[in-house]
Amino acid sequence: MTVNLCFHGVGSCTAEREAGESRYWMAEDEFLRVIDIVAESTDVAISFDDGNRSDVDIALPALRERGLRATFFPVAGRLSDPASLSPADLIGLREAGMQIGSHGWTHIPWRGLSAEAAQRELIAARDALTEASGGDITEAALPLGEYDRMALHRLRAAGYHAVYTSDRFPFRQRAWMRARYSVTAHDTAQTVQRIVHGRPGLAEARNVAASLVKRYR
Repeated sequence: MTVNLCFHGVGSCTAEREAGESRYWMAEDEFLRVIDIVAESTDVAISFDDGNRSDVDIALPALRERGLRATFFPVAGRLSDPASLSPADLIGLREAGMQIGSHGWTHIPWRGLSAEAAQRELIAARDALTEASGGDITEAALPLGEYDRMALHRLRAAGYHAVYTSDRFPFRQRAWMRARYSVTAHDTAQTVQRIVHGRPGLAEARNVAASLVKRYR
């Protein structure tokens, strides 16, 4: 089983683009302590959602120093935003051995999308990120962790090889749906250590049950 730690921003969130965004930014010194734990662990994966500048300004050098790899899920509609990753940044991430996936076009929930919105979020976003990054996009991360049966059906039909949730339990490496643990500003190296090295308990069992409900609603 693999634990996937999902980061959204490292350092200080100087301007929220969405209410509550700063809650998902981790201080740089704590982030460095966390990835030191990851570097010493097995069966731990790392991902970054939203495509904030801190992905390349802070996270990438730290990952390379420790010989770690990660998957980055930028928002396609923010590629021209100075606070976000640029096409050149995405190419640089690929050259550093990192993976690029899609986090949609506008960072809206994929549950209950119209056909037109689904085309933009699942297909047009992937096409834009493929062109910008110079490589194929085969994985997606669900914005805000929201999904339902129709969203999953559309993702399968679109040919995505893996889809990442925020359901907070370990996943099997070959699984199509892969749960992650979102790291927040309140997490520390100690809380992450418990996630990485602790045994799944009642909370994870509840999260698995909740995921099953979401898959079939």
